[in-house]
Amino acid sequence: MAGFDWKTKYSHLIETAPKAIKKIRSGDNVFIGTGCAQPQHLVNALVEHSGHIQDAHIIHLLTVGSAPYTEDRFTEKFKMNSFFIAENVRHAFDKGIGDYTPMFLSDIPEEFSSGRIPLDVALISVTEPDVNGLCSLGISVDIVKSAAENAKLVIAQVNKNMPKTFGNSFLHVSSIDMLVPYDEPLLAAEPAEPDDTLRKIGQNISKLIEDGSTIECGIGRIPQALAEFLRDKKDLGIHTEMFGDWIIELIECGAITCSKKTINHGKIVASFCMGSQRLYDYVNNNPFFEFHPTEYVNDPFVISRHDKMVGINVGLEIDLTGQVCADSLGYRFYSGIGGQVDFIRGCAGSRGGKPIIAMPSTAKDDTISRIVPKLTEGAGVVTTRGDVHYVVTEYGIAYLHGQSIRERVLRLINIAHPKFRNELIQAAKAQKYIQPDQIELSWEQVRYPEELERLDTLRDGTQIFFRPVKPTDEAALSEMLYSLSSSSVEKRYFTYTKTFPHKDVQRLTNVDYQQNLAIIGVVPGPAEEEIVAIAQYFLDPKTNVAEVAFIVQDEWQDKGMGTFLLEYITQIAANRGVRTFCATVLPTNKAMLAIFYNSGYKISTEFDGHAYTVSYDLKSESR
Repeated sequence: MAGFDWKTKYSHLIETAPKAIKKIRSGDNVFIGTGCAQPQHLVNALVEHSGHIQDAHIIHLLTVGSAPYTEDRFTEKFKMNSFFIAENVRHAFDKGIGDYTPMFLSDIPEEFSSGRIPLDVALISVTEPDVNGLCSLGISVDIVKSAAENAKLVIAQVNKNMPKTFGNSFLHVSSIDMLVPYDEPLLAAEPAEPDDTLRKIGQNISKLIEDGSTIECGIGRIPQALAEFLRDKKDLGIHTEMFGDWIIELIECGAITCSKKTINHGKIVASFCMGSQRLYDYVNNNPFFEFHPTEYVNDPFVISRHDKMVGINVGLEIDLTGQVCADSLGYRFYSGIGGQVDFIRGCAGSRGGKPIIAMPSTAKDDTISRIVPKLTEGAGVVTTRGDVHYVVTEYGIAYLHGQSIRERVLRLINIAHPKFRNELIQAAKAQKYIQPDQIELSWEQVRYPEELERLDTLRDGTQIFFRPVKPTDEAALSEMLYSLSSSSVEKRYFTYTKTFPHKDVQRLTNVDYQQNLAIIGVVPGPAEEEIVAIAQYFLDPKTNVAEVAFIVQDEWQDKGMGTFLLEYITQIAANRGVRTFCATVLPTNKAMLAIFYNSGYKISTEFDGHAYTVSYDLKSESR
């Protein structure tokens, strides 16, 4: 571009903002460019030189910065129709000045091209034209490209501070009616420092992201919190509606390479970005980034073509059956549908894909639960109970897809804030979602001991994940118990036949983790984790003696599982000050007796003619 004088070449298109605005007529539908690429100079001129305008309809998606057309004095001049209600215009919608159109983001461009939402004028921002007459839409391509291609009059603010981005992000000057040169800093969306709750949510989400995954992050602070926990991942790809500053660190640390992407190999694909000047400088003339229109980026079919596609979107509340509200607080419209459903469905169709809804468990300083018995009156369902897969809060991960209402309820309650769990259980009982005898614990005193989770390797090289049992393990544990051979049942329960009803199994999974603790061994199953072993102790606080018991699924026996479980649960109990372990073992259970005798502890045994009572002091290790 050195030596190229675009102002001379395209002088016939150049106009001042006031004169350009004079072309707008009363009743026109006026589209305003998106996000941090909003043409601020044109927007200000629109209101300053609006004496001739009445009843113009402002159409926009995501607004940032000032929105002077929402001021009360312009009520007769400008009406709003928004596909997303951003913070800077929310007050106007609260007063009934604006209108909201709920639509999947991927569908909006078709509304423009079909004429169902006619556009008379588009106010957009572009880079300076190059020698070929091409202007880049820069940091916001999204629905702006479709708006510019379908509006009767296109007025473009030419801003030398707009980064040049690659991809399907260019307009030729021949498709622009007026060029308004005006240089000003782009709007910034500085990343906020995530709090502890958001960091925990980010950490939980990171557990679902495998090396080689392609990820999408919606709007909000959760992506910034997640990035911290993705630094050690390998060969991540990005196909996302938008991104912020969080992406830079993940590129520079080598986590994001896009080398394993199934399509758009080697490229970060997005439709817009919002962040600091550092981010805008980073994407400028950077061929690693490609910006494409919404109709491509948000197309569920395109999304689904990525293997291991992970979509992370946020909700405002979710009911116990899995219905997600993401655009309203009761009757009050608060944000928008955006691309949530596009990516939920696209990721669901991806091979190895994971659609995720993430949200803090509470709102308003822990006074309101976001996991609710029923959605607030007036709240709309954005993601249906049939679409939802993973739900993540700071308290864990709930997988809901293909689960019964009872399973959904228990899983969501398990990741709710502890202070609301019994309230939710009681509401679920009242709705007949769960059994009336479902155990209620003092959840504010019961903390899941995440520090006891560990991955270990058995002597045959098999990796097993050991963790404390959870209330949501009831179905999987019941399945394991019913899979035991009659011999294994007899050795554990001293009878050849035994049923495992809900009232009994739930006692094994609803524990306080102090006096009663159970550690399970899990492996990947056809759908989720499969429980293959459980070790429990039941402590008598008066004597400080704990009864210990084990069950190992038949096909997992003789692999060292029992030896490991005994060592591990003994270590946990000893660290907690438990004095003695005791167990009742049948003489025929020679494998279990051998585990005790080979444990390295000083074992005492008593035989009552039917079974052995084995006991040992946890401080008596003899080796």
